[in-house]
Amino acid sequence: MLKRRLIAGATALFCLVCPSLAQDKPMQFVTSADGIRIAYETQGSGPPLIFVVGAFNDHQTGAALAQVLAADFTVITYDRRGRGQSGDAPEYTVQKEIDDLAALLPMAGTAPALLGFSSGAMMVVEGAQRGLAASRLILVEPPYVLDASRPRPAADFPDRLRALIAEGRRGEAVELFQTDFIGMPREIVEQSRNAPFRPALEAMAQSTVYDATIASTLTLDRERAGMIRQPVLSISGSDSAPFLVETARALAEMVPDGRYVAIDGMNHDLSPALAPAISDFLEQ
Repeated sequence: MLKRRLIAGATALFCLVCPSLAQDKPMQFVTSADGIRIAYETQGSGPPLIFVVGAFNDHQTGAALAQVLAADFTVITYDRRGRGQSGDAPEYTVQKEIDDLAALLPMAGTAPALLGFSSGAMMVVEGAQRGLAASRLILVEPPYVLDASRPRPAADFPDRLRALIAEGRRGEAVELFQTDFIGMPREIVEQSRNAPFRPALEAMAQSTVYDATIASTLTLDRERAGMIRQPVLSISGSDSAPFLVETARALAEMVPDGRYVAIDGMNHDLSPALAPAISDFLEQ
């Protein structure tokens, strides 16, 4: 039963991390601190909310959720560096991605709420700890490893990915990330090699280094969580991998002003089913 649940979760995540093949609308751009241009899109009206997404995701990830929330909020979605229409730099640090997010904040007009998903949620937490002027934080299944029940990503994992990409083996980097990092069953990974979205995955293969760096270097404990002054909504899906559920629950208990909610029937996803909980939290 547990194995079937994990395979189902990995399959749902696999579907989620496939970049959308829909045609883009014209994007706007903002320049980050190191000169890299970051592409973003705005929709809706009302209090601002910025999506910060996870591995293999771009600004279209969670489009259905963004559309629902845009009825009441100004929703800003963007391509993290190394993806979509955003630029990139030869050297990567987590601080550069936080600077990208900081460059977007003035586009919101007032201090926005930040919705982080997966590794993007980890980046939102880190940004809040480093002083990003956000009003509220919504954290959807950040993949912190908080105990010994699951091994943390190896410290050299980003270097292994970087080496494959430097050798032009982008497809192998994608598959290594999918199997050894996300935990997708190898048979599903192999079946996807000729899928129509595979070129899009390889196009953003460099970004796997970034997500691996985030997950292998950022940690969370009660002392660091206490540095977060914003109200926090921590969310998990009832059908997600057990460690994601436990981490989301524990994070809500660690922060000074946190609450936890489980979305029934949801897996590791930015589903429209999140909208009621998010709206209730932001309107309080």
